Amino acid sequence: MDLETILNGLDVAITITDEQGNFIFVNSKSGEINAHSNAQSLIGKQVRQCHNDRSIAIIEQLFKGEKNVYTITKKGQEKLIYQAPWTVDGVVKGLVELSMVIPKSMPHYDRDKINPSTSDQ
Repeated sequence: MDLETILNGLDVAITITDEQGNFIFVNSKSGEINAHSNAQSLIGKQVRQCHNDRSIAIIEQLFKGEKNVYTITKKGQEKLIYQAPWTVDGVVKGLVELSMVIPKSMPHYDRDKINPSTSDQ
């Protein structure tokens, strides 16, 4: 099984650009969320062309090595958005965005308080 098949099977939207900001990977969930019936139609297109000025300013900060992590509510669902540069030998080679629904209820484990020898979480 190849990596693309695995990434397309996740219930997480994954979008990746190259160092110029051109889309190089958009999984099927990302295409679905961003109203593109064919996620592959975005490949080669410029990320800046589908964002407003405020978002473009954030994109430029990402290309400088910063991360942008936040939550949103969209269509009644709370989501975690994680945006970060991907690097090779410390040089920014592109951007990655992960978007996932935050479940209404989920457990929280405090690893600082759990004895590692007695916990499988």
